[in-house]
Amino acid sequence: MGYYLHWGYEEIMAMEHRERLRFCREVSQINSRMNQETQGKNIFDVF
Repeated sequence: MGYYLHWGYEEIMAMEHRERLRFCREVSQINSRMNQETQGKNIFDVF
């Protein structure tokens, strides 16, 4: 989660557990969608 949102460890650990869990779920869903959209595509293709 810190990687995607550029948050430090202290910021993440200062959150309530439920809030941290919610952000983890949202980041996971976004990551899954992005992986599905790029599946089978070459990231180096320009066109």
